[in-house]
Amino acid sequence: MAKLVDNPKLAFRLARAIVSDIALYNQEKVKEGIKNDSIFEVLTEELQEGRDHFFGRVSPDLDDRAHLYDRAIVDVMIKQAGKIESSIW
Repeated sequence: MAKLVDNPKLAFRLARAIVSDIALYNQEKVKEGIKNDSIFEVLTEELQEGRDHFFGRVSPDLDDRAHLYDRAIVDVMIKQAGKIESSIW
């Protein structure tokens, strides 16, 4: 079994990579979710699958690992969607 990530910087990079893949393979859902302010509802399954994968690769002893994944969602998916017209901007 592979060693679990226990470095916060590496864990955040992993989270960003996972969220980037989710955004890449679900571009229409991201656009719809931002446009309608329903991003978390539209991508519930994909984000949960990504979270499960992240938690499986990162040490449970790492402080704030859930926060790292949530921050990656905002940094990668939400901030980069600023060009999509939406009432939330």
